[in-house]
Amino acid sequence: MRILLITLLAFRLCFGDDGLSLDDAIKKVKEHNSEIIIAKFDERIKALEHQASLGANYGSLELSQAALRSNDALNIFGYKLQSREATFADFGFKQFTGSNYMLAPEDLNNPKDRNHFQTKIEYTIPLYTGGKLEQYGKITKALESMSTLDREALSLQKIYEIKKSFFAISLLDAYLYNLRLIASNTAKLEAKTAAMMEEGYVKKVDLLEIQSKQADVEHLIHQAEANRALLYYFVSFLVDEEITAIKGSYEEAQTFLSADDHVLSDNIEIKKAEKGVEISQMNIAVQQSAFLPQVGAFANYGSSDDTYMNDFAKNDAYTVGLQVKWNLFNGGSDKNNLEKARVENLKASQQLVLAKKNIALHLKQIQTQIQNYEYEAKSLKKEVELAHLIYENYAGRYEQKLVSIHEVLMKQSEELTKVLRLKEVQNARNEKIFELQKLASKEM
Repeated sequence: MRILLITLLAFRLCFGDDGLSLDDAIKKVKEHNSEIIIAKFDERIKALEHQASLGANYGSLELSQAALRSNDALNIFGYKLQSREATFADFGFKQFTGSNYMLAPEDLNNPKDRNHFQTKIEYTIPLYTGGKLEQYGKITKALESMSTLDREALSLQKIYEIKKSFFAISLLDAYLYNLRLIASNTAKLEAKTAAMMEEGYVKKVDLLEIQSKQADVEHLIHQAEANRALLYYFVSFLVDEEITAIKGSYEEAQTFLSADDHVLSDNIEIKKAEKGVEISQMNIAVQQSAFLPQVGAFANYGSSDDTYMNDFAKNDAYTVGLQVKWNLFNGGSDKNNLEKARVENLKASQQLVLAKKNIALHLKQIQTQIQNYEYEAKSLKKEVELAHLIYENYAGRYEQKLVSIHEVLMKQSEELTKVLRLKEVQNARNEKIFELQKLASKEM
């Protein structure tokens, strides 16, 4: 019976058509997981921010249209000048005589109100910023790369979770098989004990003890089934669709082999720390630009009149110019900002050193834990086999009335404890192997 159950279970796990395979699950996670999708949006946002920062190098072109009405003397005089319509009368010359030169000119001080329409296009461009714009472009590009690393780290985390869940489900299936086998054996023992009790060979307390043990096993089966259902729910959450079965057997993960220096060179956290150092160095250059001159150029062209778009060419005008600004003193703020950037660079450099040390230590810890779990699992497999043989031996001796039912059930409990511990060790080993793969930035 035991061989038949094992064969049926293996056939279902290895050749069943229904269910989701691990390879397909990983593909679905990368394509449909909500957190990864959000991370891709963040990555796209950083790419657009980089493109926006590059646009500042090309300057800006603006078209403006103003429609005004005023009776302010200064405005009216300026409007007429812009429209090329100013006359000597606007200065009040028609009121001027040799004897009344102290008279306030009415036309100049109290002009009639006037409309003013101005159309102008202006182009400004930075010629030299002390390297500030170039460094901003580099920083935003580095931030885009950092966002890509964040997305890759999240993807590795979700792949780690899906692999861990698949192997945990397989181990639970195997554990449930053992529990059901134990339940079947206990049921057989219960039937034999009931028959022996009718013949007067055992007491009712023996039967009650077996029934109590059977209830404990049924409780463990119910608990394992509930945990398996929760794992399926988690897998469904990761791939963003309902999953009720998996395809394949995933009890023991293959040992991951990679040189330590390759793990450290490929580790995403170290890459992020290296990128942080680069950004801090760029920020130093940005702060240094405050001590250099800023040079810009501009050109504008437009036309003004008291009627909208009336004889545009007659009243057109242009202005071109070049401006140089150099901040000579601002209370020491620029100096302090530069010093702050240098300290931040030192901090980022130290964080990189610490990241490398932490990852190297974590790597050794994981490798040691995997070895310990492998040794323990190898030993437990033999102990489980031995515990089962001892239980069968005690069950046979119980039929011969050579041992008590309590002794038989104790041996069964020992077998169950060994089986549970073996599955726990196998699961822990699998998790550490997947953690090592994540540390080395490997998806498979």
